[in-house]
Amino acid sequence: MRKYAAEVFGTFALVFAGTGAVVIDTVIPGSVSHVGIAITFGLVVMAMIYALGDVSGAHLNPAVTVGFWLARRMSGRCVGPYIVSQLTGAILASLLLRSMFSNVAWLGATIPAGSPWQSLALEAVLTALLMFVILCVSTGPKETGVMAGIAIGGVIGLEAMFAGPICGASMNPSRTLAPALVSGHLQSLWVYLAGPMIGSAVSVPCWRLTRGNTYEFPSVEASIDEREVQHVTRN
Repeated sequence: MRKYAAEVFGTFALVFAGTGAVVIDTVIPGSVSHVGIAITFGLVVMAMIYALGDVSGAHLNPAVTVGFWLARRMSGRCVGPYIVSQLTGAILASLLLRSMFSNVAWLGATIPAGSPWQSLALEAVLTALLMFVILCVSTGPKETGVMAGIAIGGVIGLEAMFAGPICGASMNPSRTLAPALVSGHLQSLWVYLAGPMIGSAVSVPCWRLTRGNTYEFPSVEASIDEREVQHVTRN
């Protein structure tokens, strides 16, 4: 249960900090700014990866969980509980924000600035790039590399910075679904459910084409053999 609890807590932190920045910037105009909101999303994801990456992988995102499953780097029986945990954490964060700020800015809900199809395409491409980076820097279904948090948080901040004004740069169904449900503002919700899932699926063959064949899970036997060789060499 620890990994599911980690996903609840990590996704709570992501939605509370990220959408909270949107709400606070609306309450006090210009206090956070668009750049500040993008940086907030990137920093909170980076922090949660370093805090929880060795427990659950700090997916914090149903599209990321599905991407790991499609890449055969995660058991299918864990996908459902992971997604439920992520949605639970996100909804709890939105409920808390509503209790403090009422329904300001629809609690940071993502809404297309242009056409829904434009935002759908953006969300798919943004999520594909994000998932590609995650697959490249992570180990198994867990982000445990020293630079994984910086790389993933940096991509999120970068994409939110340039694409946020058009589509909101959600890349995360739970990040969009929670404020939409709690605020009651369900406009174009399908864009942010379909787009990230499409992008995540597209990223997997791209990863396999470039790096997938070089990935191997380390085996216990290999680790034992390596230690024996090192012991013999030292002696």
